[in-house]
Amino acid sequence: MVSSETDRIYDKLVSIRRDLHANPELAGNEKRTQQIIKQYLIRLGIEVDTSIYAHSIVGILKGGKKGGRKIAWRADMDALPGDFPDSVIFKSKIKGVQHGCGHDVHLAIGLGIAEVLAKRRQLLKGTVYFIFQPEEETFKGAKKMIDNGLFSRINPSEIYSLHVTALPVGQIMVKPNEMFAYQRRIRIRLKNEVTEEEAKALGDEIHSSLSRVQNHAKPWEIQHISDSSTGLMNPNTIFKDYLIMDEHFKVYAKNNERYLDTYLYETDQSRLGKIIPEIEQIIKESRYAEKLLAVSFIQENPTVVNDEKLTEKAIAILKKNYGDYSVARDYGQVPYFNDDFAYFQQKVPGVYFFLGGSNAKKGIVAMNHAPNFNVDEECIKVGVKSFSSLLIERLNGK
Repeated sequence: MVSSETDRIYDKLVSIRRDLHANPELAGNEKRTQQIIKQYLIRLGIEVDTSIYAHSIVGILKGGKKGGRKIAWRADMDALPGDFPDSVIFKSKIKGVQHGCGHDVHLAIGLGIAEVLAKRRQLLKGTVYFIFQPEEETFKGAKKMIDNGLFSRINPSEIYSLHVTALPVGQIMVKPNEMFAYQRRIRIRLKNEVTEEEAKALGDEIHSSLSRVQNHAKPWEIQHISDSSTGLMNPNTIFKDYLIMDEHFKVYAKNNERYLDTYLYETDQSRLGKIIPEIEQIIKESRYAEKLLAVSFIQENPTVVNDEKLTEKAIAILKKNYGDYSVARDYGQVPYFNDDFAYFQQKVPGVYFFLGGSNAKKGIVAMNHAPNFNVDEECIKVGVKSFSSLLIERLNGK
């Protein structure tokens, strides 16, 4: 049974997670992490390929039965720069580096799924590819793996991943289509005759004119994503149909020009093409019309977009195996965060899940990239058993 096997290896997975947490490695430096994952997979008898890109690893597990699908599971590897407070006894030993996003948990879950499936390989059809991806925090690793021939070596027909976040521990949440808002970094170039104070005032005007929220909602207050009345699991969530921006533009002078830079977050893809013309129009109607040089996006990362059919099938499998409350439907889009898993989804239909790691009774809040980020490690158990079951059914199903 998947649940009993998960229980058997749980303590081992917690130990691995804590070791990775205490020894974090930044994007591009995941050498020790790679070796731990490699040795773990080899001990399971899983074929390992470390030649695709940098410190990436691909584990290949072939089922013992004929037929079946080819499916990939992705886990990200890197840590964050930072020295946020961390209350755990296994805190980072590396100054200025910490697992403040939960990738150590993702790795433990990925290895757990690999072990559960490896023990059942003779009962499985198809092939599972375990993609351990470096450099997610810099939004480079997935694209680099693809550019270096990942999908010429493996050929999955579907791909899955997860991210631990500040939902109740063990709660799985997912939706078809966009999981995050579209993030853009915008730059306005003006003649340097515009003073810094004038540029700041113009930025505030653009901010107030361009921003869009529902009924005075505050979707920038991301700490409310798990709130029962306004959070992502409520159909009336505040985290849908918005365009929000960083509160203030970064204003500076360079090359005898005045620059205004900021990030913005839009939930509606069809509106993205209207943003630059709208900003241009605001400036043209201001007293700075003759000072405008250019408006452009200087960063346009793709966002995670879940395949509709696969998402509905995954929800059905999880509910069948673990009950209706095991997985909740997401009704919004998270601002600020994103994931380069989006690049894999451009090549292969896929589903990306949120997994709750918070526990209010224990004072644990799994708000990523925030001070005192912590995770209730029970979510490792939920992640391993839930997604092992999902992959098994997808491999062996019709």
